[in-house]
Amino acid sequence: MADVSELVKAMKKAARDERESSKPVNVFFGAVQSVNPLKISVEQKMLLGEAQLVLTRNVTDYHLAVTVDCLTESALGTHSHSVSGTDGDGDAVNLTTGESNLVHKHSVSGKKNITVHNSLAVGEKVILIRQQEGQKYVVIDRIGGKL
Repeated sequence: MADVSELVKAMKKAARDERESSKPVNVFFGAVQSVNPLKISVEQKMLLGEAQLVLTRNVTDYHLAVTVDCLTESALGTHSHSVSGTDGDGDAVNLTTGESNLVHKHSVSGKKNITVHNSLAVGEKVILIRQQEGQKYVVIDRIGGKL
């Protein structure tokens, strides 16, 4: 009788595995619980840690090369200096420089490297897909609204 019971269990497992293999993608929704270490709560059923998560560029800080050609905003304006006090003989000194117009702009052009600050924050909602037959979850992107 034990052999029949084991055979039934094996057949049920094979059927379940077959059903799962016909579903190429499993989509889940989660919420970031902590960022260091990264932990994401998935549909209030499980808590995934860093070892189980694969992060896309959509949810990480990354460096990017961009080409720019622009002028900065005007900086400064008119400027002068005043000095008051006494000289070595005790006589009063009051000096004021003439005003100078220091308004200027800078040209920024060429290929520049920037950092995109895009890492996850506590409380953000995310969409994940589970690796088929695996324990890894790919964090695709953030989502808005409530889960």
